[in-house]
Amino acid sequence: MIAFVLMLGVMAVVAVLLDAATARPARAHAELVTTTPGEGARLDEPPTEVTLDFTEGVSLGAGYARVLGADGGRVDAGSASASGARVSIPLRTDLPEASYVVTYRVMSADSHPIAGAYAFVVGDAELVSATGVSAAGDSTSALSVALVVTRWAGFAGIALGVGVPVFLLVCWGSGWSVPFMRRLAVIGLGVVAVAALGNFVLQGAYAAGSGLGSLTDPALLSATASSSYGAVVLVRAALAVFLAVSLSSAWRQGRAPRRMVVAGGTFVAVVLVGTFAAVGHPVAGAVPGLAVAVTAVHVAAMAVWTGGLVGLLGGVIRPGVDPGVQATAVARFSQLASAAVAALIVTGVVQSVREVGAPLALVTTTYGWVLIGKVVLVVLLMAVAASSRAWVQRHHGPVRPWARQLAMAAATVGARPSAGSDLTPPASDARVPPSVRHQRALRRSVVVEASVVAIVLALSAVLVGTPPAKSAVAQPVEVTLPLQDANGTAGFGQIQLSVDPAATGPNTLHLYLFDEAGQLAQAQDIQVSLTAPAQEIGPLPVDLQPGGPGHSISEAMSIPMTGTWTLTVTVRLDEFTAATTATDFVVR
Repeated sequence: MIAFVLMLGVMAVVAVLLDAATARPARAHAELVTTTPGEGARLDEPPTEVTLDFTEGVSLGAGYARVLGADGGRVDAGSASASGARVSIPLRTDLPEASYVVTYRVMSADSHPIAGAYAFVVGDAELVSATGVSAAGDSTSALSVALVVTRWAGFAGIALGVGVPVFLLVCWGSGWSVPFMRRLAVIGLGVVAVAALGNFVLQGAYAAGSGLGSLTDPALLSATASSSYGAVVLVRAALAVFLAVSLSSAWRQGRAPRRMVVAGGTFVAVVLVGTFAAVGHPVAGAVPGLAVAVTAVHVAAMAVWTGGLVGLLGGVIRPGVDPGVQATAVARFSQLASAAVAALIVTGVVQSVREVGAPLALVTTTYGWVLIGKVVLVVLLMAVAASSRAWVQRHHGPVRPWARQLAMAAATVGARPSAGSDLTPPASDARVPPSVRHQRALRRSVVVEASVVAIVLALSAVLVGTPPAKSAVAQPVEVTLPLQDANGTAGFGQIQLSVDPAATGPNTLHLYLFDEAGQLAQAQDIQVSLTAPAQEIGPLPVDLQPGGPGHSISEAMSIPMTGTWTLTVTVRLDEFTAATTATDFVVR
């Protein structure tokens, strides 16, 4: 099995490298693509609304989208609305010539906030900076720590609440008579419920960018309750309580629950595990259905492995346990843990490919470095687990295939273990009966495994709250924009453009002009410029070369520094008609 796991690891690494080398990853975190009016735009007439377009669907929830005047007062006409990937902010009529700041904080599909601000000006007024507004509204460090703690508690709780019963069903049938095992499982499920409620309360303040003092704000709690995130965590809390009550009632008989109870509990446990995958990164980006399924398997494998380690420490590897019972439980868990590790490797690689995308993102983003730390610890875990497995082989002989172990365990559900049954250790002439000193060595090994797993769970809690690595590295820009005249009137065709790689240094710009019928069109003249309003850079002219009918190219468009840049295209269609369009993009 160890060789099989190592082979899976090698195949996984190859898969990551091939995917990163051949595929352009889809974003798994919403980003602002374009705004109307554009950043730094100077308009002759005030607009009737401001629109923000993102790479994926967003929601306002407890967030906001506002337009502020020069005095800091609001000039929007009412509540902003989000429809798919677009946020619309209606404006008051008869706005005076002045500079205006658009500020927003919206929620991505992965429950992470996207915040920012930019300015535009009407008439001849001076353009003000939006930097101070953009920096406002960040969540406090105390709130961030609280979120990590509740996520970690949820992971630890599911490991106890689901992993311990699985360990008893598969590895240690007589453990159902041990009260401590019942307390571990019930307490774990209670922790899951409390952590879920904690996530619910914290989410509103997190979305609004406020501090811990706003946790009981009715408006924020209502916004969370009406969101998909709020619904999922409330369902998680309810399922955890239901499963805890059911297990506690069935467990008091001192033996394995009846098969019907096990079947019902298994269904509830599967749904409960699924709630951990139904929020966050898996539900955003490409193929969310597959991502949710993969994450659910990942969480389940973690729970089985971790809960089994706790079961070994708390019930099996201790003085007074029958050597035969101990031998079978340890041998079975060795096989179960190997299967769980294999599932963790495969699903972990799939998640990493989806959230990281390119190898460069591993060493240039916070998400990447935290993931590297987690992988290093998992490798250490595998080494310790291999040592524990060698101990099992030496002292208890070769173990049965894990599928056969599961089948035999299922056959004994609901029955008291009897002498000579599956609790009898497998015979092997190579066995060396473990002494007390040898048992202590195994216990130390399992303690190390459990301790490292606790740290891995903490890093997992950090990753859940960190934007994916691929959203923090340079991403090519591909967008289609309508052409408008100076009054904001459309009907002059569209511009399709791409900027690759949208990073500092040389970039390639492709620009296509389409008429209203969607056909490539030829303009008398096209001018492109780059501006970075926040850094007061530009406009920088971009040299274009013809690339064919309706197609212009710049193969050396230079972007000097990181930040938010505005690319403006001015098209002269004929001697009397000119139209423009612009888009903002982030250079990292």
